[in-house]
Amino acid sequence: MTKSQKKLWIGLFILTLLTPLGVILPEKFKAGGAWGEWGAEELEKLVGYVPEGLKRLSELWKAPAPDYNFGGEGASMTVQVISYIASGLIGILAVALVIYVIARLILKNEK
Repeated sequence: MTKSQKKLWIGLFILTLLTPLGVILPEKFKAGGAWGEWGAEELEKLVGYVPEGLKRLSELWKAPAPDYNFGGEGASMTVQVISYIASGLIGILAVALVIYVIARLILKNEK
């Protein structure tokens, strides 16, 4: 592994450890959800209606871990923080695996 690659992995790990700020800071400052991450119910509260297309498509996809929280809606802050970190690590590993497979396929085709 090159020096640049080590720096990249260290940076990604640090960013993963910082992801719980997305849960901690809004809770601490009573800020609510992040801008643009509203569900249909929240959007209706904010603007008074839900666009027809959003109503129609909102049930199309359900996230495997809604809100990056493996503990469910009533989970403690500790479980939410751990869930955020685990979600970050899973995401990094998934993207790294996809990049690795694509790189291997490209290198194989060049030979």
